[in-house]
Amino acid sequence: KNVNMDRGVKFGTGTNIIIKDNSKIGVNCQMPDDIKIGYDVMIGPDVMVIGHNHHHSDLEISMRLQGIKKAPPVSIEDDVWIGARAIILPGVTIGNGSIIGAGAVIAKNIPPYSICVGNPARIIKSRKTTKKE
Repeated sequence: KNVNMDRGVKFGTGTNIIIKDNSKIGVNCQMPDDIKIGYDVMIGPDVMVIGHNHHHSDLEISMRLQGIKKAPPVSIEDDVWIGARAIILPGVTIGNGSIIGAGAVIAKNIPPYSICVGNPARIIKSRKTTKKE
């Protein structure tokens, strides 16, 4: 309900995709199969979410011929904001309320309420605040 996808968004083969209410995916984003997007998620333009890697351990066989290494689904939890041209690598979970800066490369799970920037991404701040009385 109330999901907005801008023009040019691509979803692999279109299988095993969950997008919850009030989420938006920006122009020209590339999404994999097996992705979970929570409630109230904002994904900026040109974001790439990668769903798998190539096997590469056998030096006697071209990597191209070693096949695909499937990863667990990428999971973007509720109330996440992902900036333009961020890259999210296979199997990553981005925790509730996190902000991913434009151009960040996310290779590891991100705890809830984190603000992450850079390549490789690092947490620069937490959004958690103490309650004022």
